[in-house]
This record gives sequence, C-alpha cells and structure tokens, in this order.
Amino acid sequence: MPFTLSSPSFSSGGSIPRRFTCDGDDVSPPFVWTDAPTGTQSFALIFDDPDASSGGWVHWVLYDLPAPTRALAETTRPAPRPEAGGIHGMNSWGRSDYGGPCPPSGTHRYFFRLYALDAPVGLSPGATADQLRKAMEGHILGLAELMGTYRR
Repeated sequence: MPFTLSSPSFSSGGSIPRRFTCDGDDVSPPFVWTDAPTGTQSFALIFDDPDASSGGWVHWVLYDLPAPTRALAETTRPAPRPEAGGIHGMNSWGRSDYGGPCPPSGTHRYFFRLYALDAPVGLSPGATADQLRKAMEGHILGLAELMGTYRR
C-alpha cells in the first residue's frame, strides 16, 4: 500500500475550506496518514504555496513528529512544541506556527507534504523549511502529498 496523506476537511485537488485560511479562523486542518514506510522513526510536514509571487511561500513547518503518530487534529493553538508532539519551524511570516492560505488574488495551489524519516531531524524549534530540507537529506523513506486550492 502507498504512503498517503488525506484530510477529512477537503479532498486532494479540492478547495481548502475558508475556516483554515486567513479569511477564516486560520487554524490548521485535520490530517490522517496511512501506510508509513517500514523503518519510519519520525515525520516532518512542510506546507507551502508555490504560486506565490515571491516564488514560494511557506505556511507551516512541523518536524520530529513521533513515529506512532498517524493523525493531526485541527489545531487552534500555536506552540513551539504542539500537544500532538513534534516541533514547529518558522514559516514565511516569521512565525513558528500554522498560517493558512492567504493569496493576494486568484487561485493558488497549496501543498501539504509529509515526509517519513528514518530518524528524528533533531533541529531546535524555529528551523526554516530550507534548514529542515537539508537536515532530511539522506533520511527520507517516503513522501505523501495532499494538494488543495484556495481563491480570494
């Protein structure tokens, strides 16, 4: 079975509900994943917008999620170390939390990428997506992706 990431709040390629955007409550949607690769020791999540005029905008960085984790609940409270486990990194707003879709205009694509890793990355809170990508090099066992859209 393939490693998959899904949300009960929107389908792959579908519209991300307003609740999870800057126009709504700006909380992270819930996620579930299945069939993590054998040997997975931790997970990391990067949520970004490749359609941003700057060439990309990082909305959320979360890493060192424990290996037994198979879901993330809808999140309303930012914290360097979320209750579900893991560590928040720094997004493009300079915050260590989730920042929902907020395109200046038009429809943008938003990618939630969940990485299964053979070890925790061991970064301190507040690492950037680029720092996380570098720390993950050589440790990625699998990638599950969910893409949603949002239009203002």
